[in-house]
Amino acid sequence: MIKRILSNNQGVAILVTIAVITILITITLELNRKSRAVIASTAAIRDQYTLSYMASSGINAAIALLVKDKLESETDSIQEDWANPDKIFCLLEDIPFEDGVIKLKISDELSKIQINALVVYPDASEFNESQKNLWNRFLRLIFFERELPEKIDPSCIINSVKDLLDFDDSITGLSGAESEYYQDIETPYCLRNAPLSDLNQLAMVKGVSPEIFYNYNELPGISEYMTVYGVTNSGSTYAGEININTAESHIIAALLPADSQHLSSAICEYRQEKSGLKYLHDLSSNTWYKNVFGCEDIEIDSNLITTSSDFFRIVSAAKLRKMEMTTTAIVQRVKDAKSNKWKCKILSWQAE
Repeated sequence: MIKRILSNNQGVAILVTIAVITILITITLELNRKSRAVIASTAAIRDQYTLSYMASSGINAAIALLVKDKLESETDSIQEDWANPDKIFCLLEDIPFEDGVIKLKISDELSKIQINALVVYPDASEFNESQKNLWNRFLRLIFFERELPEKIDPSCIINSVKDLLDFDDSITGLSGAESEYYQDIETPYCLRNAPLSDLNQLAMVKGVSPEIFYNYNELPGISEYMTVYGVTNSGSTYAGEININTAESHIIAALLPADSQHLSSAICEYRQEKSGLKYLHDLSSNTWYKNVFGCEDIEIDSNLITTSSDFFRIVSAAKLRKMEMTTTAIVQRVKDAKSNKWKCKILSWQAE
């Protein structure tokens, strides 16, 4: 009897011991899992902060390059260092990161059509006729390229954009759209009646369909060719001048008279002609395009073009191990009132 009791007690002790060991192992494994999760989370947070600083470093390097450029030249073109991928690569080599890399792109924001220049501020009651003609030529090119129905009339979009920008509620022409129209659509909203501050607001305008605004059949939408930036130093007007030295072929074509738009590619190629490492052509005059073969007798509206810019888009893409971050900044070069030195003012900053 006594032996049986002792034997039973030993069995219970063994079971209790096994149970305790099992619990301890489970607790240890769970603590280990949580510790690894915390370490991984901490590492991810660390890398996120590092990526943010890397991308910001790229933006600051681009700003330094743009300020240096302003001190050296009043002209801005694709021939300059800020537009040269090789020069930018060399610049970034001076900002070493042990485990990461940065890619940087700088583009001229005034190489695009400035939406807010479609009307004449500060009154904003009348069209800027030069801009209106530019929009008409540009939209016809876009419609033709996409093989959209001929019945689509550019004036529908142009008038509706004017109604979005002007300060009154009078409908422009027969195809414009004021507050009443936008209140009656499926998802109603209030009309801005002011300069646009976000390019996406253009997608809400009457007549601007997704296939026109966004990429369509691998063709870029009008959003790729337009900007809401370009306000003058007075802060109340938009000159709307496009930098002919940096504008893309579609924009160059829209600047040209309708019967000469086929020459846009020749103009773009002329800007890039080199002999060895040296560019052949001077782009400081806003009539240099007349030196292009076939363009001798062409006249581009002087109200539409310039050869300089102070608005730039900087895209800084940082990569660290398996993580990536892209920061896009819109900057404006301005002269500091106190120091009288050039600097870049941040107009927009977006990280993703």
